[in-house]
Amino acid sequence: MSNDADTLAPPAGTPTTGPRRIEVDILARVEGEGAMRLVLDGDRVEEVELRIFEPPRFFEGLLRGRRFTEAPDITARICGICPVAYQMSSCHAMEQACGVRVDGPLRALRRLLYCGEWIESHALHIFMLHAPDFLGYESGLHMAADHPELVERGLRLKRTGNDLMALLGGRAVHPINVRVGGFYRVPDRHELEALVEPLERGRNESLETVRWLSGLDFPDFERPYELVALRHPDEYPMNEGRLVSTAGLDIPASAFEDHFEETHVERSNALHCRLVERGAYFVGPLARYALNRDRLSAVAREAADEVGLEPVCRNPFRGILVRGVEMLHAFDEALRIIGEYEEPERPSVTVEPCAGVGHAITEAPRGILYHRYRIDDDGLIREARIVPPTSQNQETIEEDLRAFAGAHLDLPDEHLTRLCEQAIRNYDPCISCATHFLDLEIERR
Repeated sequence: MSNDADTLAPPAGTPTTGPRRIEVDILARVEGEGAMRLVLDGDRVEEVELRIFEPPRFFEGLLRGRRFTEAPDITARICGICPVAYQMSSCHAMEQACGVRVDGPLRALRRLLYCGEWIESHALHIFMLHAPDFLGYESGLHMAADHPELVERGLRLKRTGNDLMALLGGRAVHPINVRVGGFYRVPDRHELEALVEPLERGRNESLETVRWLSGLDFPDFERPYELVALRHPDEYPMNEGRLVSTAGLDIPASAFEDHFEETHVERSNALHCRLVERGAYFVGPLARYALNRDRLSAVAREAADEVGLEPVCRNPFRGILVRGVEMLHAFDEALRIIGEYEEPERPSVTVEPCAGVGHAITEAPRGILYHRYRIDDDGLIREARIVPPTSQNQETIEEDLRAFAGAHLDLPDEHLTRLCEQAIRNYDPCISCATHFLDLEIERR
């Protein structure tokens, strides 16, 4: 696969008019099982479907009747790439319900743990899942044969993020050291200082990555998204902030359900989440960057300026570049936190249960993650609601596919299919992992 103009031209004899159906039956290894279907008729896109057909996993049901202290460990199992996001959203929601706020060094350690997740997730997405599209390879494995230095760099960066998660979380996948109120154990300064050298190397390599990413060939494609992300008065958002948008939304996490609604569509076992007032919206790195560019660390902001990244980017294919900037920021932020670290007196604060409702939104690498819990006086969970980033972006992904396919109907089916898969990979590392390994069916009528 190549992005050269000559390759984009359809070969002689390729039908580009009349009804066509482009279908990918299985998107394997995603956070859910799904498929893609496009029905094209001449110069029109008649139908677009991103079908998510994995059976429901019932995590919200599994939480009911469990102790409020169990939520971080249960929800961490929802995602192997972003378990910290689920743990942090559940912890913040439970603490709000019980009237407790975690500050000082414990708050800083939570942010440091989130830096580790952003680093490992962004590195995985950039080097192994999305870069093959731009360099013309079927997968990261195929790319490694010709570009071992890129894959090796990606693995080093990801390993550093994993090491940070393992130190603070007890292990890199589904951490076990996180609890409501803080941690079961906190590291001493010497343990954190052992990570300074790899973090400094990672910061340098992230800067080189941003420069390399800026030279990729990005399709010319933009849409007028409403971008939605957290906004914090002092920080680039991870754990806390108000929910804002480029169309003027500005609400606390507790008002999420007043402005967002989940709906069921026949083709999907994953709910679609929409803004009540305006419909589809976009969460993730592009949204965070557009709404919080001024909160980036100096080195990340200067890198964005150096490579000409516009203050508000609405080209989803350039999301890989924004992820590079965020990865650089996460390395720099981790070093700042370690440099200022003072070991807390206790690894956690006491959280006594009381009847109440708690809401929280944190920024997973792929976008905002909303949790709401209702607990009783005994600390038992009576109701749970979780809205992940993937469901929030589904309608926008479909609208992207409609617009992008409509602008490239002259391409042969095989090439158009690959580009549409790349459009999906712009959004979500789990979907990205899947769509490099497909069973593909194309039907012409």
